[in-house]
Amino acid sequence: MKLAVLSGKGGTGKTTVSSNLAFITKSLLIDTDIEEPNSHIFLKPKNIKNFPVNTMYPEIDMERCILCGNCGDFCRFNAIIPSKKKVLVFEESCHDCGGCKIICRAGAINYCKREIGEIFVGETYFNSPIKYGKLNIGEMSGVKIIKELYKTTPEKDFIIDCPPGTSCTTVASVEESDFAIIVTEPSPFGLSDMKLVIELLQDMKIPFGIVINKSIEGNTELKNYCNKNSFEILGEIPFDKDIAKTYSKGEIICDTLPQYREIFENILKKIPEVINNEI
Repeated sequence: MKLAVLSGKGGTGKTTVSSNLAFITKSLLIDTDIEEPNSHIFLKPKNIKNFPVNTMYPEIDMERCILCGNCGDFCRFNAIIPSKKKVLVFEESCHDCGGCKIICRAGAINYCKREIGEIFVGETYFNSPIKYGKLNIGEMSGVKIIKELYKTTPEKDFIIDCPPGTSCTTVASVEESDFAIIVTEPSPFGLSDMKLVIELLQDMKIPFGIVINKSIEGNTELKNYCNKNSFEILGEIPFDKDIAKTYSKGEIICDTLPQYREIFENILKKIPEVINNEI
């Protein structure tokens, strides 16, 4: 099973959940949060190899260009803009779809290659595989890196530490998954942003369950919402000072505080139940 861990906002505990599940299952973990990957801080990989990720962008042959404007009309990302005397190309905005070259009547568009980031592959300190991508500073889209992460992964079962929110990178990350774990926190912001992620997953028809991190007694708004809408709560991670200390040291909870291991084991046990209920 390909298991995605995501959240509506940053700082809710995605990496906490994904790293602990990887520790328990000894599965491959893929960190697709390419702007701020941090799984490697906890999994402490060794024997790391890195590979560049390239993308293509259009280059205009102005001797052949007839300034018809078709390329600019086609591009929805404003990466190519015809003017009266030349065609402007904004490399960072290009999504490498190839459409402008196909639509060019004069055959004036060719493609050039440039590096947008890297993929890192290694072994965790508990001897399971880890992969993560990192987007170069100044780049606008890292979707190509995420697709390359999946393209170069032969394993059929892995855990995905997704980017926060509901952006293009989140969609690219979660579309490969069989099941999604939404990590949220019992706060108004946590609930509001969780609703956006639920809407995304429902549109993509991906089954999901919810993990409440930093759970405290007396805060019932989040649970009431889940119960009202029949959303399965897979588990709750308590708001505990020892957990915070462990996280701040870059340590995995199940390794340093084994008394909490059962929480993550129960999360895994509940997933088949949720999937069967969806069928």
